[in-house]
Amino acid sequence: MLTSLAIRNIVLIEALDLAFAPGLGVLTGETGAGKSILLDALGLVLGNRAETALVRAGEDQASVAATFEFDRLPASIREALNEAELDIEPGEPLIVRRRVKADGGSRAFINDQPASAGLLRQIAPALVELHGQHDDRGLVNPRGHRALLDRYAGADLAKVELAWQAWRGAEERLAAARGEIEQARADQDLLLAHLSELSAMEPQEGEEERLALARADMQKGEKLSGDLEQLRQIWDGSDSALASLRTAARRLDRIAPEHPLLGEALAALDRAVIEAGEAEDKLEQAAEALQHDPVELDRIETRLFELRALARKHDCAVDDLPQKMRQLRERLDAIEAGDAEIGSLEKAAAEAGRAYHEAAAALHDLRVAAAAKLDAAVAEELAPLKLDAARFRTSVTELPEERWGASGMDSVEFLIATNPGADFAPLAKIASGGELSRFILALKVALAEQGGAATVIFDEIDRGVGGAVASAIGERLARLAGQGQLLAVTHSPQVAARGSQHYMIAKSSEGTVTRTSVVLLNAEGRQEEIARMLSGAEITSEARAQADRLLEGV
Repeated sequence: MLTSLAIRNIVLIEALDLAFAPGLGVLTGETGAGKSILLDALGLVLGNRAETALVRAGEDQASVAATFEFDRLPASIREALNEAELDIEPGEPLIVRRRVKADGGSRAFINDQPASAGLLRQIAPALVELHGQHDDRGLVNPRGHRALLDRYAGADLAKVELAWQAWRGAEERLAAARGEIEQARADQDLLLAHLSELSAMEPQEGEEERLALARADMQKGEKLSGDLEQLRQIWDGSDSALASLRTAARRLDRIAPEHPLLGEALAALDRAVIEAGEAEDKLEQAAEALQHDPVELDRIETRLFELRALARKHDCAVDDLPQKMRQLRERLDAIEAGDAEIGSLEKAAAEAGRAYHEAAAALHDLRVAAAAKLDAAVAEELAPLKLDAARFRTSVTELPEERWGASGMDSVEFLIATNPGADFAPLAKIASGGELSRFILALKVALAEQGGAATVIFDEIDRGVGGAVASAIGERLARLAGQGQLLAVTHSPQVAARGSQHYMIAKSSEGTVTRTSVVLLNAEGRQEEIARMLSGAEITSEARAQADRLLEGV
């Protein structure tokens, strides 16, 4: 609910602070007094285009601030603010402020936190529902008609939404499986060739490292073979160090007992013989280990080359070739098992489609029944609003399958025919703004229990009517306002008399300066204003008496 509106330097309004309450608030005043300025100012905080022409002449900037009871607003408002990372503490009001500069540009704030005009437009439909002479939003916009009918019907869309998601999921799985199998079949010959090539190679995990190490050892042996051969000749020759050591040891063994030092020398010589023997053994082992077979070396190098070439071909590491073989076998196996899998997925998709269609069909039947009930309810409201010849119809039509969705398979639109024999057409096609506003009022009354924006505004809904029709309009506006807050800009005394709050808009001039002001009238002021509306510029006693009767009759 809108609780206050503060306007600074908007066209003819220098400074204005208004407080609003629940119920029906009426705004009256002479033509040209500035009622449209109030709506333009409110439009700024609802995200409308910030025109520099709105800034009062001679001022640098203009501003508007609107305050709403936040805790009573729809949950969609809080969700939108959370997505925009704007915080409002529990119990705080929602304050939307817009500032427009005379040299261009504007800024918006929500509870003193910067916000975009796009965010204001996003939350506006839940804040204020405005019905004017040329309104193309709200109930006129067919995009919201299906949701309105569903609320009126008390429809629970959860079952349809779940069925739709299940069907979409089943269809996506089926399409993915078909795509994979079709691709596999298209590549089947290539897959078989690759698998045959890999199978012929029979790559093993870790094989590249083993082959590389073996090749490195053999290459080292090839390099060291000459040196090893020379060492072998030294060890094996008659003048080799080992042979000399052994000969010296035998001779020293015969004379060692003759002197202690000779014994020590013999012990040292024995150790040298042992060490030299061990060295000879190590050389033999090294020679065997480094022994290379040119044929084997060539085989290893050829194997390494072929494995690495195959890995490059398949864009993977050599160690991943065994896994690549398994994947190829799996893809080929999938082709063979594909028909059975596709059959199972087709069955699941068909079952999910039937479940969705059943849920959507039940929703369709509910909508059709609710549409007939709504049509009858609106029809009852048309005659009192001087729309006797008009007809209203809620069109529920099945969409093409490609447009079905989580909300069912229906398109819903409110249609009217204003004259006998005329074809039904969308609400927006009505030529007369007054007729459109009254149709909207009839529809709002019929949908009264379904709620809507926190604040509803009707701009001159009573244009071109009077007497009993104006009275019927006032009675219905008051009835709607009993469920929340409704503001009506009106020229009708019958409507004004129904207001629980009455604001008079007036324009005054001092020299070259013109100002618009708004006053909340007391009981005496209301009588005088309604009398003016009845009689014109000169207020007569008869007009005052008639005003009293209007006020007493509500």
